Amino acid sequence: MTTMATAAPARASQTWYQILYVQVLIAIVIGVIVGWLWPSVATNDWVKALGDGFIKLIKMVIAPIIFCTVASGIAHIQDARKVGRVGVKALVYFEIVSSFALVLGLVIGNLVQIGHGLAVKPDAAAVANYVKQAEASKTVDFVLNIIPETVVGALARGDVLQVLLFAILFGFSLMALGERGKGLRGMIDDVAHAVFGVIAIIMKAAPIGAFGAMAFTIGKFGPSALGNLIGLIALFYATAAVFVVVVLGLIARIVGFSIFKFIVYIKDELLIVLGTSSSESALPQLMEKLERLGCSKPVVGLVVPTGYSFNLDGTNIYMTLATLFIAQALGVDLTFGQQLTILLVAMLTSKGASGVTGAGFITLAATLSVVSPALVPGMAIVFSIDKFMSEVRALTNITGNGIAAVFVSWWEGELDHATLHARLKQPTDSTNIDTRSTRR
Repeated sequence: MTTMATAAPARASQTWYQILYVQVLIAIVIGVIVGWLWPSVATNDWVKALGDGFIKLIKMVIAPIIFCTVASGIAHIQDARKVGRVGVKALVYFEIVSSFALVLGLVIGNLVQIGHGLAVKPDAAAVANYVKQAEASKTVDFVLNIIPETVVGALARGDVLQVLLFAILFGFSLMALGERGKGLRGMIDDVAHAVFGVIAIIMKAAPIGAFGAMAFTIGKFGPSALGNLIGLIALFYATAAVFVVVVLGLIARIVGFSIFKFIVYIKDELLIVLGTSSSESALPQLMEKLERLGCSKPVVGLVVPTGYSFNLDGTNIYMTLATLFIAQALGVDLTFGQQLTILLVAMLTSKGASGVTGAGFITLAATLSVVSPALVPGMAIVFSIDKFMSEVRALTNITGNGIAAVFVSWWEGELDHATLHARLKQPTDSTNIDTRSTRR
């Protein structure tokens, strides 16, 4: 593995209010205040459009970034078997870590039974649409949906798995072309650099997007939506924190770095996710940062996009924890066999939940309908607070996928430890992407 990079030009040191994560944090705080004190203003369509618009801007560039990164990364690999090896290692990692997330949620849900005695009457009508979507989802449909009807359609819709499939095939084709494909590989690299430049421009609007999304959330749902469900929110937050610090922290320690330093390194992306409740909103710049961290470009290109469908640790924790909470609230005693079924079913239903707001709720409906149909109406109990839960789901998901890319790079023997430790000591700002640098 070689590194081709041009040093970024020296720039004047930034004042505190020019730093992206500070701007996003301030915007989130202002959004909370506006949503709390002036809910009628915060729920205005134009305020909501600020958050939705920013997410759409990011989604606009996800498909070309994934295509260029994956296709170029594979095309530069000399051994075709390496791609399959990396893919197998990534899937093995995903399944093991996802199992830990599911088991942790199940253990905490049994130890801290906050659902008992909850006086809430479920309204099945409120969640009927999610139940209908869950019933319509079949495993075979998910597999077939990975294959796009047309390449243009996949790119236009921004379907991550469909774009990833075509990018892998295109990368193999470029690899087979050898020297004849050199010019096309160079062009794809140049396009990727240009798109990263677009991302750098879009990121200037991150504080505005975070403000709009957070103001609308608080304005619409507000503190009153929390009610006596605050215990579930707090428990979920605490469980996710334990997973990140203990499970992901142990994985990071095996590789040889601190999970806390890694979190600081991706703080910009985490705050954007916090503001927008969507882990996809930070996907492109996460991939770029992981490459700068010393991870192999082909590994990042394969692991991160795939992880957005197969490595959703936050969603896994949420499903087991919420299922037990609903059962406790409805007074339904789940047997050991039923709880084991939760693990098995959740492992399947979590696949394809992309981390976008609402996806976790749909997968919860699918899980409940299989475990026990009597639990499905209980989804309405957690419906009002799902928006507050989705933020932590997305934060945990993006952190887990970042660690996955670093671990698989280390497992593959393609992690630059010197660069890793140097970057973690001096975290960089996502607003200053060096579009002239690329890792081969």
